[in-house]
Amino acid sequence: MPLKKAQNGMENGDAGSEKEERHFGNGSHQPGLDLNDVGEQDLGDCHVSPAALAENGLGSSLTNGGLNLHSSVKRKLEAEKDYVFDKRLRYSVRQNESNCRFRDIVVRKEEGFTHILLSSQTSDNNALTPEIMKEVRRALCNAATDDSKLLLLSAVGSVFCSGLDYSYLIGRLSSDRRKESTRIAEAIRDFVKAFIQFKKPIVVAINGPALGLGASILPLCDIVWASEKAWFQTPYATIRLTPAGCSSYTFPQILGVALANEMLFCGRKLTAQEACSRGLVSQVFWPTTFSQEVMLRVKEMASCSAVVLEESKCLVRSFLKSVLEDVNEKECLMLKQLWGSSKGLDSLFSYLQDKIYEV
Repeated sequence: MPLKKAQNGMENGDAGSEKEERHFGNGSHQPGLDLNDVGEQDLGDCHVSPAALAENGLGSSLTNGGLNLHSSVKRKLEAEKDYVFDKRLRYSVRQNESNCRFRDIVVRKEEGFTHILLSSQTSDNNALTPEIMKEVRRALCNAATDDSKLLLLSAVGSVFCSGLDYSYLIGRLSSDRRKESTRIAEAIRDFVKAFIQFKKPIVVAINGPALGLGASILPLCDIVWASEKAWFQTPYATIRLTPAGCSSYTFPQILGVALANEMLFCGRKLTAQEACSRGLVSQVFWPTTFSQEVMLRVKEMASCSAVVLEESKCLVRSFLKSVLEDVNEKECLMLKQLWGSSKGLDSLFSYLQDKIYEV
């Protein structure tokens, strides 16, 4: 089949941008693929024939059925891959997997590891909706079965993740409370479960604020590196919600009961240094060198044996797996009951409405 161009010509993001980006890693500028040169197919295995590429202007067909790529295309395809760790990443980064396509995350398959970046275009500040959580789950599933040794999770922009998208919650729960409360609670359950069951090491790079569910999932990961600009907050009770992401279990275990209660009940904010001193974060780096420090360490980990990394994680995590799965089920059941009741829903709406008026 001939390639079809996407409506916006992008695999990840909105309309293309020709501006230079600040790259994740060594800070150099490398040419990327022109997203308007290459079309896309539907989800599934992609098989692109030489004739289709020739038809799309990428080369000319040879007599043996092969393809002679134009020199400009060759140069683009041979360009060295590099990382973009900037808000404009969504305009320039293509996915390397031919059988996957995402709208609100970017997936890069690199040597020895898979890099997933939150880059939401349907919500503000990388807030989570069921659709975005489903994309992350699918990317985790792909990474679990490929030849990568570990997973790196980070985000585009100045905010790592602002938790659940509350405007989405209001809109959906207002339309059909019972149906949507079940659907959203199950989406959270499956999202968290994907982290619990992931067998390879998960490294998280926190470049900015991590709130709510975006902070709760951190103890489910194996290494958390944070920028000095990062801070952490889980104001569940403040916003009329019960804990999620297994934080009702992991936070007391890691932070101690007193501090965990302050975070879950009172919405206490932790700085990066405080989070590091209490064990929620592994190391804190200076913002200007954060991306370089992270990449240096990730590549060093990726040089280790895949079997050693996976078995080491199994030894550390195996006894916790069933406990975390039970906690996750109970937390999501509680959210479902809360959103399904008129009292719980009215309380949430009242709080969010007051916040809107304050703004």
